Amino acid sequence: MLEVLAVHSMRLASEDDVLSVRRRVREIAEMRKFDTFAIAAITTAASELGRNVLVHGHGGSATIEEVSDGLRTGIRIAFVDSGPGIPDIQRVLSGGYSTARSMGLGLSGSKRLVDVFVIESVVGEGTRVTVTKWKRF
Repeated sequence: MLEVLAVHSMRLASEDDVLSVRRRVREIAEMRKFDTFAIAAITTAASELGRNVLVHGHGGSATIEEVSDGLRTGIRIAFVDSGPGIPDIQRVLSGGYSTARSMGLGLSGSKRLVDVFVIESVVGEGTRVTVTKWKRF
C-alpha cells in the first residue's frame, strides 16, 4: 500500500510557476537522496509536464507527493488542467505529435524518464498526468 509522506500543491499559471515546480521537485529528490540520474529525470519530466499544462491546458496545478511503498521512497506528481483534453492519447505518446509547433516530445519523453506514467484525458474537460519516480537503491 502506498503511503503519502508529504504533499506540496502548486499552481501552474505562468512560466515562473513551472520553474517553481521544477525547483521544488529537485529539492525533494535531493533531500530524499535520489541519485544524480533520477534527480535529472524527475526534474526534467516535471518541467516538461508543467509546461504542457501551461501551454496546452492554459494553466492548472501540480500536486507533488513524497511517497513510500514500504520498501522504497519516491516522488509522485499529478499535473491537472481543464484544457481541451487529448483526443488521441496513443498518437501523442508515440512522440512527434504536437498542436503547439514544438517537437512533440513532452509526454512521450516524460514517460521514458519516470517509473510510472498514467494519463487520463477527456476531450472538452481536461487532462491529468500522474508520474512516479522511485529512489533506486
